[in-house]
Parts: sequence; structure tokens; C-alpha cells
Amino acid sequence: MASGWKRIQRHMIGLDRTLGAIVEHAGRLKEVRKAELQFGDWVVVTTANSTYSIRVLEDGLYSVSGGWFDLKGLSPLRITITGCTWGGSAIKLDIVAACGLHLEFGNQVVTSPIRKIKVLRFGAKYMNN
Repeated sequence: MASGWKRIQRHMIGLDRTLGAIVEHAGRLKEVRKAELQFGDWVVVTTANSTYSIRVLEDGLYSVSGGWFDLKGLSPLRITITGCTWGGSAIKLDIVAACGLHLEFGNQVVTSPIRKIKVLRFGAKYMNN
């Protein structure tokens, strides 16, 4: 039996990548929404090719290390996160990461498909409890 990841991957290739399929899939995503994160939180994203460490800053900015940013000697870089794509031009703007999708940064760098997401809560809401 195919794993959930393989089923999603197969479903999103070729003719199945229709708007209807994308909308249906969007409702079932394991995602991390931008609105759920606070200043100081960390999101560790493992893609098919790399690992990214993302620290939440203020005003829609993130400090990102790993993957492409390490390869280019830019880590850590203060940058925006545009959202996540299904590998084409359709983008979900309200999320930082979702398993099976591609993370797109503000500089238009797009990752390989996301395989794992770990959120570490260090925001003020969690530090005061």
C-alpha cells in the first residue's frame, strides 16, 4: 500500500493537478498557518532535499537558515515567506509550511516537496505559562 506522501504525490502529478484537486487537497493539508505563529517560534522544515530552520520575527519577516540559503552563504537571512505551492503557480498564501507542498520564500526560491514539519513554540504566549 502506498504511503500518504506517495498517494499525494501521485495524485498531484499530471491530469490530477486540476483546480478541483488542489481545492480538495487544501482542505486536508497538515499545515502550519502564519497566524498560528508568534515572534520567537521556530519551524523546522525538512524537504526532499534539504532542511530549513525558520525563526519567526516581526512584521511578516522570518530568519531562515539551511538549504539554498546555506549553499549561497546567506544564512541566516531575514526574508518573507510567500506561502506554499503544489509545484505550479497556485499558491496558498496563509501558510508557512504544509507536507507535500513546496515552500516559496520572498526571493522566489522554491523548495522541493516538504516531507516533515516541526514547530517549536518559544513565543511570548508560551514563555509566560
